[in-house]
Amino acid sequence: MKFSRVTRLLATALLIGLSGCGTTPPPPSEAGAGGYPAGSPKLSYSNKWRVEVSEGANSSGEIVFHVTPRGGDTQVIAVAIEDGTRENKVAKTIRNVFREELDGRKFHVEVDDGEDVLVKKRGDEPNFALEAVSSTVKSVRLRVQKE
Repeated sequence: MKFSRVTRLLATALLIGLSGCGTTPPPPSEAGAGGYPAGSPKLSYSNKWRVEVSEGANSSGEIVFHVTPRGGDTQVIAVAIEDGTRENKVAKTIRNVFREELDGRKFHVEVDDGEDVLVKKRGDEPNFALEAVSSTVKSVRLRVQKE
C-alpha cells in the first residue's frame, strides 16, 4: 500500500504532536508491585525533574509518584486530585503535596509555566529518580522528564 508524501507528513506530524502530550500513568492494579529497588539499573537519576501536566481531571482520584535518591529508599508520594480540577491547579496540587512530603532541606519544588512542576535536589544531595507510577484520575496526562 502506497501513501502520498502529504499523508506521510501528516501522520508524522500527528505522532510527533501526540508524543509531547504526556501519558496517563496506569491504574494501581496495572502498575506492578512497588516500583524498583534503590540503585536498580532501571531507574534513571538526575538533579532536576520536570513533571508536565496536560488536561484537567475528569474524575477524582490519586496520582502516585516514587522519588528515589541514588543509594536511598524509595519514597511513595500520593497526590489526591478532585474531579474538575484544571491542569494548572493539578500542577499546584502536585507541588504542594511534594513540598509537604519531601524534606525541604534536600529538595526544592516549584511550579513553572503554570502547568509544570520542577523538583530539584539541593546542594550536595544525591541525584534522584522520579516516576509517576499509577493514577486513578481520568484525563490528566503527565510527562516526567529530566531537566
